[in-house]
Amino acid sequence: MLIVVAGFPSAFVGILFTGSLLIEVIFSLDGLGLLGFEAAINRDYPVMFGTLYFFTLLGLLLGIVGDLMYVVIDPRIDFEARRA
Repeated sequence: MLIVVAGFPSAFVGILFTGSLLIEVIFSLDGLGLLGFEAAINRDYPVMFGTLYFFTLLGLLLGIVGDLMYVVIDPRIDFEARRA
């Protein structure tokens, strides 16, 4: 179960970006996935970096949630510093 929790954040962000882009293209919606894709095609660097920042921040937050889920799944895991 820990392997699933460890791989969840990166897989979720990839699926979120790809899924949002696909849904936005199919249903002609305006959203962050299509905005980032069009910014990359048109070389609009500030918008592209903004969407990259958002998805990276989302990935980091999901990584923290994944680390906290370690403790829920296996209480023997703790993140306190050990002093020798």
